[in-house]
Amino acid sequence: MTQMDTPVSSAAEPLEPVAKNSPAQVLTASVVGTTIEFFDFYVYATAAVLVFPALFFPGSDPTSALLASFATFSIAFFARPLGAIVFGHYGDRVGRKTTLVAALLTMGISTVVIGLLPTYEQIGVIAPLLLALCRFGQGFGLGGEWGGAVLLATENAPPGKKSWYGMFPQLGAPLGLFLSSGVFWILLHFMSQEALLSWGWRVPFIASIALVAVGLWVRLSITETPAFQKAIDSHERVEVPVAELFRKHKRSLVLGTFVALATFVLFYIGSAYLLSYNVKVLKMPFLDALEVQLLGSVVFGIFIVVIGKLAEKYGRREMLIVTTALIAAFSFFLPYLMTNGEGMIFLFVVLAMVLMGMTYGLIGTALAAPFPTSVRYTGSSITFNFAGIFGASLAPYIATYLQANYGMTYVGYYLFLAALITLACIFLSGKDEV
Repeated sequence: MTQMDTPVSSAAEPLEPVAKNSPAQVLTASVVGTTIEFFDFYVYATAAVLVFPALFFPGSDPTSALLASFATFSIAFFARPLGAIVFGHYGDRVGRKTTLVAALLTMGISTVVIGLLPTYEQIGVIAPLLLALCRFGQGFGLGGEWGGAVLLATENAPPGKKSWYGMFPQLGAPLGLFLSSGVFWILLHFMSQEALLSWGWRVPFIASIALVAVGLWVRLSITETPAFQKAIDSHERVEVPVAELFRKHKRSLVLGTFVALATFVLFYIGSAYLLSYNVKVLKMPFLDALEVQLLGSVVFGIFIVVIGKLAEKYGRREMLIVTTALIAAFSFFLPYLMTNGEGMIFLFVVLAMVLMGMTYGLIGTALAAPFPTSVRYTGSSITFNFAGIFGASLAPYIATYLQANYGMTYVGYYLFLAALITLACIFLSGKDEV
């Protein structure tokens, strides 16, 4: 028994009851934290399309500069599994609460520093290298944030409410997307595009420090989850969670990674890639392109809530199967919707984000389900972030390349293939594994 596992009470001194978090505390702490993390993440994604190609990758043709910008965008997805391993280890050894605070600080500091970076014109090639380093820090922090936020919600959930509670941290994604797109939309109403490129782009990165302060205050107000406290009291924690995970839960890791594949591909086609396509290919004004993003984020959030209710009634696994089949069908409409004018673009983003809300709202609880408490933080985090590598990290890059070289039909094929792989892995997973 390690010192960490040594009981703090004796027979004469019974364990004091753990302070119980109220539902409002739990759900607020989970959704506020993920909102801040995803705000930071999507501010970068928006800037990667609107400003970074010109400021950090000048001298290239527009397509090459955009691809280079998307390459730095993808770095975060490769950093996320490392963050999942490190933060997951401490989340499963020390506790959910402390680890979530550390993850939030890592992400927040990286984001603020991006807003302070000199550009290529000022320091040359060192500028994109520093940008890549900060992007790595964002991914490292988010890798530890997501799994802990989901567990904060689901491990405090009453019986029969795991899907509903697990839906709340997922709301951080559409809220973060809405806030990040909204900030750039507001900036462009008060400054010219030239001013945005000169200094305005720095504002959302630096201002995120205020959001981080709010998130820390909320996170520090909660107590440890009942499930983890029980693991402490019964000495169930393992010395090296990641080793235990790869020794005993490899199947769940692999299947979970590809259960989330279609979720990630759909989202990054419907957000980062769509923004670049609207601005660079369709020549849509920045403000109009951001309004498409804002609409999408609202629809996204609404259908996360809708699917939380439907899953409680009809079953999480069943709703995932239906939603993934609908994503596969939607992929055949993608080329038509993307190439027939601005009206069809708005219809595309509405349909894509309806489906995105329905799959993303369930994926958090689904990925945590197969893992025991002792490795759940590490397992759910690594699974989610491996899915990010395969499904999200290169999605904007691949979609941009396919559209430029083969046409939009092949972007649809790409989404269809991801949906087929996800469906296969859902069916291969047992009823208690998704």
